[in-house]
Amino acid sequence: MIHWESHACLPLHPQASFAPIDRLRAAGVDYVSVNVGMDMNPVQQVMAVIAGFRASIAAQPEKYLLANHVADIERAKAGGQIAVGFDLEGAMPLLEQPEMVALYASLGVRQIHFAYNRNNSVADGCHDVARGLTPLGVRMVQAVNAAGMLMDCSHTGRRCSLDIMAASAKPVIFSHANPLALVEHGRNITDEQIRACAATGGVVCVSGVSFFLGNTAPTVQDVARHAAYVADLVGVQHVGIGLDISFHQPELNDNPPGDYDPGYWWPKSAGYDRAIMRATYTPVETWQLLAQALQDVGMSADDAALVMGCNMLRVAGQVWQ
Repeated sequence: MIHWESHACLPLHPQASFAPIDRLRAAGVDYVSVNVGMDMNPVQQVMAVIAGFRASIAAQPEKYLLANHVADIERAKAGGQIAVGFDLEGAMPLLEQPEMVALYASLGVRQIHFAYNRNNSVADGCHDVARGLTPLGVRMVQAVNAAGMLMDCSHTGRRCSLDIMAASAKPVIFSHANPLALVEHGRNITDEQIRACAATGGVVCVSGVSFFLGNTAPTVQDVARHAAYVADLVGVQHVGIGLDISFHQPELNDNPPGDYDPGYWWPKSAGYDRAIMRATYTPVETWQLLAQALQDVGMSADDAALVMGCNMLRVAGQVWQ
């Protein structure tokens, strides 16, 4: 069994401690996708973060392995390590150049989505005006497919996500998203989006963030309930986990340089309260309880193993080069 955490956040700072990754490893996680930048982060910040994170991984090879292939994940598990990959949240760090996709892939970025809540020249954010995937966005999807990177639709506008899934020649994922049918929130996704993702052969990974679970103190049972909804709708082979735990380290300032407006990226009109966002995550220990919680909502032990990582391992095996 492989336990796959599809999205987690360290401070976007090259000196960020990897101690939270140790906690995930202790909780039984075998692979984690760590964010290295969002649309509001300029390229110089993203590159500094990637360099710092790569150095942290290289400095402790007994703990961490930077994964390029699924075989690396299996090798890390066998060696008692945790495999790590990177993800980008938004197309702005691509500088409108499809060629940048392959560069990021060479540095360890294994998945990307194209818009972080707001529109850009490539795609629509889920909290902005719907336009659909742009012509440049079509070329970007092709570049992601060619680079062997996972195409993600989290944070993306609903219409635009459907365009991306139609344009992709490979399975598409939602690395951290929840069913709109259970909780009304602009970041949650419709049954149409869930079905479209499954039709690509992809996986919807359930988030553990309170806003999207509909519980101010989210529990493992909430995560399991959302996973069960997706499984009932499209089949258990299309469900995964992306708790989206944000590991804050107050001593580090990881804000983007210059003029940065959090209220633009997380608008109050969309239901965000920045004062409480830092304490709205399920705990790392959720991983140790997930298998039983999934069985408690009616899944078999084999089904739970698919959700906790084997589904994402399958998709990565189809996509990564």
